[in-house]
Amino acid sequence: MKHFPHVLTAPLLITVITAHAQSYPSKPIRLIVPFPAGGPTDVTARIISPKISEALGQNVIVENRGGASSIIGSDLVAKSPPDGYTLLNCTVTNTINVSLIPKIPYDMVRDFDPVGQLFITTSILTAHPSLPAKSVKELIALAKARPGLLTYGSAGNGSPSHLAGELLKTMTGITLLHIPYKGGGPAAVEQVAGQVQLAFLSAPAVVPFIKNGRLRALGVTNAKRSIILPDLPTIAEAGLPGYESEGWSGIFAPAKTPVAIVQRLYSEFAAALRDNDIRAKLIAAGTEPALASSDEMGKKVRDEIARWSKVVKASGMRVD
Repeated sequence: MKHFPHVLTAPLLITVITAHAQSYPSKPIRLIVPFPAGGPTDVTARIISPKISEALGQNVIVENRGGASSIIGSDLVAKSPPDGYTLLNCTVTNTINVSLIPKIPYDMVRDFDPVGQLFITTSILTAHPSLPAKSVKELIALAKARPGLLTYGSAGNGSPSHLAGELLKTMTGITLLHIPYKGGGPAAVEQVAGQVQLAFLSAPAVVPFIKNGRLRALGVTNAKRSIILPDLPTIAEAGLPGYESEGWSGIFAPAKTPVAIVQRLYSEFAAALRDNDIRAKLIAAGTEPALASSDEMGKKVRDEIARWSKVVKASGMRVD
């Protein structure tokens, strides 16, 4: 709920908000990506931002503010004026951080207004071909027979791919040894080399190795099958009902941004996602357009915070 000075009457309030929205934007907009350049969040932001710039008549400047697992860039946006000129490309990492990292300098629910979800990212559970498990059910049985002897790689401690592995462990009672890497690319290369037997990584990192037979795909971590590998079942379908670990990203504004501006931004991002050329580029980058409204995104953030806090607590995870 927005808060405005009490001296404004309702009709005057509406006039002020409408005028603000009609003049918006009158200068360039910063889209903060809270990760280093070159990663999937950065790539998707750079694919869609020219279309938004064209629609709004002002440059949308993608600015990388990586560090502290997205906290540095997110904090910058949380503390920016709520005028629609500084936006955050928020991801599932933001909701994981709430229970994993102590003393975050902002509140994900209180300090941001969601504009909407834009994309989901396909992540895949892969096995090295030497592992005698050709399905999720076989993997679970093998892990129970070899407790603590199977390894899985991730894109780093506290990353969504790390949480995906911990979720599998907590849901099945199996024991896997986690091996963190500095990114999905290095993790995939090490898995191909046989340094880890399993991995939970995003599609761009592993699809080429799946297609040439150097890795075996066991299931998609997402709630639904991916248009990238439509014949590959989800982990839930393949033997673990209820499993879901979905990467996503959306646009967030500082809390108390005028509703009219949030709605204008949502409208333009939604239109961009309907563009066939933009959609094709996003899919080629391993990301699926998946629009959700401000209210839907707000609910998702609350649900994801609750989901991952349970996994963090059950697994005893720590990030030093």
